[in-house]
Amino acid sequence: MRAGAAMSADPQLLAAAVEAAIASRSPRLGRAAHARALRLLSPGIPPFICAHLVNLYSKLDLPAAAASALASDPSPTVVSFTAFISGAAQHARPLHALSAFAAMLRLGLRPNDFTFPSAFKAAASAPPRSAAGPQIHALAIRFGYLPADAFVSCAALDMYFKTGRLGLARRLFEEMPNRNVVAWNAVMTNAVLAGRPLETVQAYFGLREAGGMPNVVSVCAFFNACAGAMLLLPGAQFHGFVVKCGFDMDVSVSNAMVDFYGKCRCAEKAKMVFDAMRVRNSVSWCSMVVAYAQNGAEEDAFAVYLGARRAGEEPTDFMVSSVLTTCAGLLGLDLGRALHAVAVRSCIDANIFVASALVDMYGKCGGVEDAHHVFVDMPQRNLVTWNAMIGGHANIGDAINALAVFSDMIASGETAPNYITLVNVITACSRGGLTKEGYELFETMRERFGIEPRTEHYACVVDLLGRAGMEEQAYEIIQRMPMRPSISLWGALLGACKMHGKTELGRIAAEKLFELDPQDSGNHVLLSNMLASAGRWAEATYVRKEMKDVGIKKDPGCSWITWKNGVHVFHAKDTKHEMNSEIRALLAKLKKQMQASGYMPDTQYSLYDLEEEEKESEVFQHSEKLALAYGLIHIPPGVPIRITKNLRICVDCHRAFKFISGIVDREIIVRDNNRFHHFKQYECSCKDYW
Repeated sequence: MRAGAAMSADPQLLAAAVEAAIASRSPRLGRAAHARALRLLSPGIPPFICAHLVNLYSKLDLPAAAASALASDPSPTVVSFTAFISGAAQHARPLHALSAFAAMLRLGLRPNDFTFPSAFKAAASAPPRSAAGPQIHALAIRFGYLPADAFVSCAALDMYFKTGRLGLARRLFEEMPNRNVVAWNAVMTNAVLAGRPLETVQAYFGLREAGGMPNVVSVCAFFNACAGAMLLLPGAQFHGFVVKCGFDMDVSVSNAMVDFYGKCRCAEKAKMVFDAMRVRNSVSWCSMVVAYAQNGAEEDAFAVYLGARRAGEEPTDFMVSSVLTTCAGLLGLDLGRALHAVAVRSCIDANIFVASALVDMYGKCGGVEDAHHVFVDMPQRNLVTWNAMIGGHANIGDAINALAVFSDMIASGETAPNYITLVNVITACSRGGLTKEGYELFETMRERFGIEPRTEHYACVVDLLGRAGMEEQAYEIIQRMPMRPSISLWGALLGACKMHGKTELGRIAAEKLFELDPQDSGNHVLLSNMLASAGRWAEATYVRKEMKDVGIKKDPGCSWITWKNGVHVFHAKDTKHEMNSEIRALLAKLKKQMQASGYMPDTQYSLYDLEEEEKESEVFQHSEKLALAYGLIHIPPGVPIRITKNLRICVDCHRAFKFISGIVDREIIVRDNNRFHHFKQYECSCKDYW
């Protein structure tokens, strides 16, 4: 028993037990070793055991326990303080680290070449305008570590870059007698993070000219820079160098290449790199998902996610948030809900990135109520969250709630609006008919928020005024704007002119669009439809003939509806569907019921020079009506009918859907190429303003 007690009281064995707890990252084992030391080594724990305990609690991010262990040391050493400072800096507790550094100096202890890098790391994340970094720099010079010690110099360099003191960083870099690859990497990685990709490329070539050999960090930084600046050719050439030197065997480098090709719009090359990887990690799968999503291949992105799950990858916050983005692009509400369930099961639904992606997905898929539930439950919100919630209301034209969320955002003080926020708010005002509020925000955005109007804001305000019948004022704004009008601006004006029958101004907008984008069939069709709506059939026919003569083909309008994992696509006057006879019979029945309720077909949108009776038959064969009839036949009562259309819903279909929603007592949700329409009990969420 005495021998066992003696063994248990051996300080070396206790120190080994503490190190084992650090290696296993087990607070329970560490506390057990600490308790044994207190029991067996009274009246005092030896200083080197205290140092081990400080190291343990610091690395496990238990600051109170670490501080207590440090305070219990009757004669703390630089090793104990360095362990505390290092742990606090690594766990983003800069004030704890800097306080300990100051306490160490007050005790007359001299920092060493391990203390200074940890102190610089803490200073890098200190509050803005903190003078801690330069003060530590001065001490390092005084003690002879700068600029001679490369390790300390690189830490100081990184600190200056991260705190935005670029002049001091460059001066320190120039003074370094031995610029190793770590120093060059500090320049490259910080330039990439700060959005200066060309500086990263220059630094890389500086490293090579100085005779240095890049490492994995250098290679990843170069690919990230090429991705940020869309430098496809240099990045592709660098790919060859990477293969030659064998860096492509490193999973981090391969991940960087997948990301690079994805951002340079080369999804197939990204897939080639991905397929060649011998080892993949979670970042690999996420990078491939994002590469497809960035290039509009949402279905491929979702297939990669399923492949990751089959390969045994656990869903991470980044993976789930990335895949939710693809669901938003696909308008896949059911897929998004399934991923929401995955997030809940994985306990990552409260993560700010996942929750923000959920708000965005629900908003873009028309599930604004679901988006609001996620939004309200979030413990904290960032700019993306607020923008997603405002954008969700804008998508359905709910200007009142969009403005309410915007007001809450300003009042919360959590974050300031950016240009995207104002685009969403003005869009909501445009779609919700709040012309005065939207125009006032546009006029005061520079003064109130310090945001200069961009082309997107001008396009929104042109749409805002155009929808309100103020096309001439919108045209004046286009003529006065300081930048060249974009396609979206002239498109908004043309759409407004068609809506309100301003054919002459519409012609001007159309001619500008033909100059900017001569191959877009939509602009020609819009002009033709506007002329046809005004009864100017000869001119409308001439525009269509022009399209044919120059080889411009119109994308056919279609609508689709999903039921039981099947997608059913309909075109105007479609008779090919297997349920055609049932669909026609239901539409005929609905037409009689609607007419009994006061519905009259709006034949101005039957864009052929036909007799009135033929026009009525024409408008009742539009693709969205056929899709709706299919949905009414198959989808059970109580389940909303969701229809997607690749063009804007016409006035007659919009009116008909309002009648049908009340007659059959069903909620109908239509996503056209412009916005969502929620039809319920003879009304639409857009309030007939779209």
